Amino acid sequence: MNREKRYALAHRALESGIEENAEGHVILVEGKRDEIALRNLGFIGPIEILNRGWPVDRVAVYIAETYGNCIILMDWDRTGGRLQRKLMDSMIGLDIKPSDILRRSLSKAMKPDTMCVEDLPSFLGKTDP
Repeated sequence: MNREKRYALAHRALESGIEENAEGHVILVEGKRDEIALRNLGFIGPIEILNRGWPVDRVAVYIAETYGNCIILMDWDRTGGRLQRKLMDSMIGLDIKPSDILRRSLSKAMKPDTMCVEDLPSFLGKTDP
């Protein structure tokens, strides 16, 4: 798939994610820079950060109790993959079904150009306001 098609796929995935987020679906990202990147891309709904000094299981419980469900969007590098699996398993263990569709779509579209959420605005033509 050429770059133009991949970026079009990324745009469609982000549009869908923006819509879900605006409807109240919380997005869980790794860090503050990821949240800033999503805000720059037009996400206006709730975004929570994993790296807050809590164990992964505690974050999963917090998300389950506060929101009931979420979209998990870790980076698509090795560390992000491990975190994604651990979070998915933890939340499924709490009887909630988190979504990883946005991450899978972005991973497919953006590799090898970038492996992280925080770089998306620069690749997709959005910059800081």
